[in-house]
Amino acid sequence: MLCFSYGSNMSFRRLAARVESARFVAVAALHEHSLRFHKVSLKDRSAKCDAVLTGDANDRVFGVVFEISAEDKRRLDRIEGLGFGYREKQAEVVAADGERFSVCLYVARHIDPSWKPYSWYKHHVLAGARENGLPADYIAYIDAIESVQDRNRKRRERELSIYRE
Repeated sequence: MLCFSYGSNMSFRRLAARVESARFVAVAALHEHSLRFHKVSLKDRSAKCDAVLTGDANDRVFGVVFEISAEDKRRLDRIEGLGFGYREKQAEVVAADGERFSVCLYVARHIDPSWKPYSWYKHHVLAGARENGLPADYIAYIDAIESVQDRNRKRRERELSIYRE
């Protein structure tokens, strides 16, 4: 099953810690969509990524196509809060070489533009963007997103521990 990761799951370390079968397929773009950090996460009271349909031909959300097993897809559905925080969407994404992929992705059910992501969450997104060689201006856009420090030190340390060698 092909999934398009455009937020924290672009980081292979993050995704592999969640689902073992993840296998990189391609870096791709979802056309006529824009990346926003406004998905309401009631679980930790912060904002997460969303791919918003804009209809503007100039807009793109960059991300990574991963193949995962059906069993791991069900696991990822639970982790991502499918049916609560996110809904599933089928879409077509395009790799730099023009290859097209039919993928599933998660899009926000509830948004609030006033919410901010935690800095550890933004770190996951930036790590994935950098490790997959997304365009420099896109990485700069992500880097410029205002984030806030998670007051839950244990959660913050746990989230970032996957990057320690």
